[in-house]
Amino acid sequence: MSLFSLARPVLFALAPEDAHELTLKSLERGIYRRDNRTDPPSLAVTVGGLKFPNPVGIAAGFDKDARVPDAVLGLGCGFAEIGTVTPLPQAGNPRPRVFRLLEDNAVVNRLGFNNQGHAAAKARLAARRPAGIVGVNIGANKDASDRTGDYVRGLETFYDLASYFTINISSPNTPGLRDLQAPAALDELLGRVMAARDRKISAGGTRRPVFVKVAPDVAIEDIPAIADRIAAHGVDALAVSNTTLARTGLSSPHAAEAGGLSGRPLFARSTAMLARFHQALGGRVPLIGIGGIDSGETALAKIEAGARLIQLYTGLIYEGPELIGRIKNHLAAAVRQAGVGSIADLTGRKAAEWAQR
Repeated sequence: MSLFSLARPVLFALAPEDAHELTLKSLERGIYRRDNRTDPPSLAVTVGGLKFPNPVGIAAGFDKDARVPDAVLGLGCGFAEIGTVTPLPQAGNPRPRVFRLLEDNAVVNRLGFNNQGHAAAKARLAARRPAGIVGVNIGANKDASDRTGDYVRGLETFYDLASYFTINISSPNTPGLRDLQAPAALDELLGRVMAARDRKISAGGTRRPVFVKVAPDVAIEDIPAIADRIAAHGVDALAVSNTTLARTGLSSPHAAEAGGLSGRPLFARSTAMLARFHQALGGRVPLIGIGGIDSGETALAKIEAGARLIQLYTGLIYEGPELIGRIKNHLAAAVRQAGVGSIADLTGRKAAEWAQR
């Protein structure tokens, strides 16, 4: 019996945010089973000049304040991502603001970028011994007068500590944030962020990859324009996607709660969106698949729809950290079965099928 199977009844008896805090404290104290196995070379993936030992990571929102990046790596992930972190601390929206949809293997949250701000996360990252790939997911404060400026500040603050940056313009819980996905707004945002990166490089800094994270609710007709802006600005990867505002086919009494929906019901929507961006980009920009991954089969489907990397979160709530190892085993077996050398060779092979869904 796994440690998670013993802990799950206790965790699910707690309010979701209390269970999450208990999980973080356990990881901080080293109460978890480490995966010390060396990943097979077939799982290594290169994105943005970074060589990931395997394509599995935990999505932003799990470790908002950089409390446990090394524990995430210790669970067997190929990379960790902290945040979303904003320049100033903010409490987020009133509680309750996270709801388990047990009947649907899903979660609804309306957290609202609750985090301790740049200074707290920077101090923790500065105190750790550099090891593994640790990205920083940056966002804007709810009441910022210049939201693009907040993203620039995030890049400048963490530049010497982050392996990469993710620009999060996809959360539905900060009013108006998704407006930054519109092509004109995206042009301004990426222009200023990439200019800030160029200044860092010109001053002798290492080139840090910049990823962008978009929502699963992008209108299909907007995909080509967004893809063109992403490619034109030299973005290193596009993450698809965040939570959805859609509520199709749910059974839980919490289905009507306001906020973003994650978990199993998001899988088909987010994977179809991933495939459409894969087609629109035509290989110009690597993709990160997020949304509804709770098995080796769903992880492989993300890669076949166009992803080079994948990220989990809600699947871990229901399946536990053993999910990471199961996914890696399934992906390695898929590489062997396909007779190819790398999991990257399977990227996008079913994108046309998924894009039609």
